[in-house]
Amino acid sequence: MNKITKTLGLSLLLITSTTVYSQGAPKNNYKPDGYSIVTIETPKDVRFHATGLDSTPTGDVYVATRFGDVWKLNGDNWTKFAEGLHEPTGLLVDDDGSIIVAQKPEFTRLIDTNNDGQADEYLMLAGDWDFHDNYHEFTFGPVKDKQGNYYGTLNLSHGDPNAFSLGAMGSSGGYRGFAFKVNKDGEFSPYAWGLRSPAGIGSSPTGELFYTDNQGDWVPTSTFHFLQEGKFYGHPVSLAQRPDYTKESITNTAVEVFDEMREKPVAHIPHLEVANSPGNPAWDISKGQFGPFSGQIFIGDQTQSNIFRVLLDKVNGVYQGAVINFMNGFQSGNIRAEFDIKGQLWIGQTARGWGAKGGKPFGLQKVVWDGTNPFELYSINLTQTGFKLTFTDKIDAKSVTLDSFTAQDWNYKYSGNYGSPKMNLAPITPSKVSLSKDQRTVTIDMPLVADKVVQVDFTGLKDVNGRHTGVDKVYYTLNQLVK
Repeated sequence: MNKITKTLGLSLLLITSTTVYSQGAPKNNYKPDGYSIVTIETPKDVRFHATGLDSTPTGDVYVATRFGDVWKLNGDNWTKFAEGLHEPTGLLVDDDGSIIVAQKPEFTRLIDTNNDGQADEYLMLAGDWDFHDNYHEFTFGPVKDKQGNYYGTLNLSHGDPNAFSLGAMGSSGGYRGFAFKVNKDGEFSPYAWGLRSPAGIGSSPTGELFYTDNQGDWVPTSTFHFLQEGKFYGHPVSLAQRPDYTKESITNTAVEVFDEMREKPVAHIPHLEVANSPGNPAWDISKGQFGPFSGQIFIGDQTQSNIFRVLLDKVNGVYQGAVINFMNGFQSGNIRAEFDIKGQLWIGQTARGWGAKGGKPFGLQKVVWDGTNPFELYSINLTQTGFKLTFTDKIDAKSVTLDSFTAQDWNYKYSGNYGSPKMNLAPITPSKVSLSKDQRTVTIDMPLVADKVVQVDFTGLKDVNGRHTGVDKVYYTLNQLVK
């Protein structure tokens, strides 16, 4: 049997963020044409903080709640599948139909041996990390690669007097601030380090790993990362568990050294404008059932109660890319996202005491598409002279003028401070704009500098039916220029 601990009464602490440094805030309400939110009725009198979410090939949905239950939704019927877990924050339906839950002390495999709809066996899949009974020591995952290996991420602690800290967050050891791997034989190994509050991990359709991290100390604004084995992602305290470092050597290392060591984000996620507390990435593998965004990445945000997209670009063989808002107006904090077999995007929600724009403490909703083709930005790709922006519908050629576009760039200061303002914020003047023959792609020339976030606004653009886009600004993380 496993080492399950009954859910504790956890204090709902409000962690204050940095002063807001924001320009270009999103519209109060935005969504693409054809998309709507459906609210799912959850079990009555249950604090249904949906912190783990996955679906089956037959369309059933499993949800883990942070108060320790796992529920199954079949049609309109809810049944409790498991209980007594310790604040789970992730769930995976495995290939054999068993359920793997990420609870604070371990990954647990739940098995219904007699097919009565309830788990009979709670088996520890992995638990080689330490849990020090700190409220912020979450365990996220699991996700699975093509070879059958499982992965998860481990939060740093907050307010632990025994933790090694160089800012707001700390580690008392036991792989806090690490990503880890568990192979098919159940063998645990550290995979990457330097993570802060990596609340969302995802495996792409090709098996590549990505994760989101939340803004705070050593994370100037929330980030989207390509997760690679043996890499350092910026928060220094986890290095104390590496054999080539000591707490003393870490404390005496200059910020510039850590900056040179760390992996750059694939995309910075501007604070407040896009997200404060991003969750897991979900890939649209619906082959058009969810509209014209097939293959793209969707992420919910716990504070903003919205969903945004990540638009990947590969420059000189390395991932970088952009983020753009998709829709808002959800009822609570969006922390989990999952596409089901019908191409519906399910959203697991909790405010967890931090609060959320949606106002409600918890819930479950899904996004559905009615077949209307929206007019939105589909992709953005770096060129040698600027960007190519491709849209989901034909563009009115008369609106493709320099006056329809504005741009600005900035960078963030990497340090132990809690977040960063936009540094060196400056306008960029586009010099040339043109429209492709199929009227879907706009090419914009503008002067660009590496190691910047570039915001491109296309407020003046219209499609052939006179529609403006629901979201008219995109944020591209320009780690490097085209060589």
